[in-house]
Amino acid sequence: MILTNEVNLQEIQYETLVVGLSTHLEQVEGWDAFTATFGPQITELIRSKDLSTNEKEITTFHVTTDSSVKRILFAGIGNRKKLTEDTLRQLFGRVGKTLQKKGYSDVSVLLPSFVNEEISEQDVAFLAGEGLGMGTYQILDYKTTAHDTDYDLAAVELLSQADEQEIVSYFEVGLIYSEAVNEARTLVNMPGNILTATELGEYARELGEEFGFETHILGKEEIEELGMGALLAVNQGSTEEPRLIVLKHQVTDKWEDPIALVGKGITFDTGGYSLKPKDGIVGMKGDMGGAAAVLGAMRIIGETKPNKNVIAVIASTDNMVSGNAFKPDDVITSMSGKTIEILNTDAEGRLVLADAVTYAKQQGATAIVDVATLTGGVIVALGMDKTGALTNDEALFEEFMEASMETGEFVWRLPLTESDKKRIRKSDVADLNNSPGRDGHMIFGGGFVGEFAENTPWIHLDIAGTSGTPSEHDLGPKGGTGVMVRTLASFVERLAEQE
Repeated sequence: MILTNEVNLQEIQYETLVVGLSTHLEQVEGWDAFTATFGPQITELIRSKDLSTNEKEITTFHVTTDSSVKRILFAGIGNRKKLTEDTLRQLFGRVGKTLQKKGYSDVSVLLPSFVNEEISEQDVAFLAGEGLGMGTYQILDYKTTAHDTDYDLAAVELLSQADEQEIVSYFEVGLIYSEAVNEARTLVNMPGNILTATELGEYARELGEEFGFETHILGKEEIEELGMGALLAVNQGSTEEPRLIVLKHQVTDKWEDPIALVGKGITFDTGGYSLKPKDGIVGMKGDMGGAAAVLGAMRIIGETKPNKNVIAVIASTDNMVSGNAFKPDDVITSMSGKTIEILNTDAEGRLVLADAVTYAKQQGATAIVDVATLTGGVIVALGMDKTGALTNDEALFEEFMEASMETGEFVWRLPLTESDKKRIRKSDVADLNNSPGRDGHMIFGGGFVGEFAENTPWIHLDIAGTSGTPSEHDLGPKGGTGVMVRTLASFVERLAEQE
């Protein structure tokens, strides 16, 4: 960490100080002033490796000199020339976890005046907000036994030689991003009997009221009037009504050229009559991860107000088994008028997305990004840590990939060929079939949605692997990850900059 004499080390506000520690202390400006304040033994402890400079390692030093600071958390950044934004974000996440574990709610953070040519001090402030906010997220649970979920990073003092207002602004935006991710995580983690389509609609309504979005939460009768036969087919086995959730962020006098963010909102997925096995059905409360990502992105958009019209469309229901449920061999009619032969009732996400994409087009969307926990096939193809993508527009996808690289959310594009499209369109009784087979499953699932996007520039994101994690990590606990919240918001911001 590069220090400067302009930071008054004698007037640090809080007892806990976070300092990044790089290798090659002789290159660190202001190190003599730092050791003069907190004790020259720090240098010897580093050289003896009692205080680690290793990447993402955190060690605590208890201050014995006369100072308001009682402890320093040294966060190892290794060789600063090799440091990446993603590593720095994860490091701050790990710092947040350490603060949470020890119960330190007020903290001073000494920011560097320079990390390397790729990362500015403003970037560091933003990453600090993201990492600290995401790292301290706690899962909402329903236990009756006493447990501590009240930790809050109450106050953060940023120490920097840069413009204070600018640094604070970047940090606050980072916090906004982290809070939106955490909201999405909470939605994904909520049980299906608590987060129904109705409740998801109420959450969206409150979000719309908070940020002044034009908001429409359409119930079953309105969905029927629109002719959304695909969404209604998935819902017909349920005692819970469906919802079509619509939020509009409008920045121009005339509603024109909006980007549509379309989310799959299946609040619980049994698979219907194509019933999931007992192991595969557990965790299906998270099948609305796409909806959560869209709502999280809209929270960021509401806070940062990018100069771009945005419409969010979420089709929400559960997929249940009953005497009324839709069946394999059924033929249904989507909102677009296209008929669909049902070969697999567990391929329901693409059905609700079909009607949502059609609705978005009718609302004037000139580009569409749909996001969904769509297929197990994406996990087979790419594993649990990569989001799969399809597109029909190279330029749009290139811009999206720039956003994903900024946020560190890995996206990998798969091909969608004419041969794939022919298999989706192969049916003796309808225009399309909803499940051509297991081979290339992710491609067929997303490609089905593309049949409804048609010629509108479109990106499909399959987050079945990345929307949840089975274990704790630097940026959060196990469970919902809030994946794609930050990338969607960053993507919209990039489009806004081009307006």
